[in-house]
Amino acid sequence: MEIVLRELQNGNVAFGIFCLIAVIGALYVLFSKNVLYASYGLLVSFLGVAGIFVFAGGEFVSAAQIMIYIGGILILLIFGIMLSSNKKMGKGKLNIENMDMVFSLTIAVSLSLLLSFLVLESKFSTSSFKPQQHIKNLGYNLMTDSVLVLEIIGVLLLMALIGATYIAKKDE
Repeated sequence: MEIVLRELQNGNVAFGIFCLIAVIGALYVLFSKNVLYASYGLLVSFLGVAGIFVFAGGEFVSAAQIMIYIGGILILLIFGIMLSSNKKMGKGKLNIENMDMVFSLTIAVSLSLLLSFLVLESKFSTSSFKPQQHIKNLGYNLMTDSVLVLEIIGVLLLMALIGATYIAKKDE
């Protein structure tokens, strides 16, 4: 919590935007009645949390969150939902007049532009460690300083797997 307060007191607007993105995505997951749309909200929330990790100094955890959660688990969840429940998805017709699509495209383009701007304007630090020393320090930091973050990520992964199993078994 003190990281959030410190970053916001320093006037870091991008950090506040990532916090807002994470909260809005999480609220969309909570209040969405369609499981597929809720998983899209989860994607937005994961992106926001990854941005927060970058500002907290956890670039590795941020990259791992993007690769593991967004690249693996969330895509698997979306494929599972789309392949298992055809009844709720409609006929598959593309309706461009639908405001949800316009809203979704607007958010996607806005987030893409924002993330592109932040990546291009960022000054990434380079380390002076030798590769072996860097890996050793990374492992040490993961098991000492970042152990709480790793535990939280593990619990979230377990909750996602239990939720996906519950959703899949509920329809049967």
